[in-house]
Amino acid sequence: MSHKGAEHHEKAAEHHENAAEHHREAAKHHEAGEHEKAAHHAHLAHGHAVHAEEHADEAAKHHVEQHA
Repeated sequence: MSHKGAEHHEKAAEHHENAAEHHREAAKHHEAGEHEKAAHHAHLAHGHAVHAEEHADEAAKHHVEQHA
């Protein structure tokens, strides 16, 4: 049996964690009035969120292929 599904879940979790870190950095910069830095971290957070969703989608597809 392939471990593809588990790998996608792990990658999704990593990207969600990275997104959370960037959101926290964005909040700090926003609070300090450093809006350009805040926007930069917010954009990075969004990119990680997109990757997380892609991996979650792939994990779901893998599950369907294995169990449908």
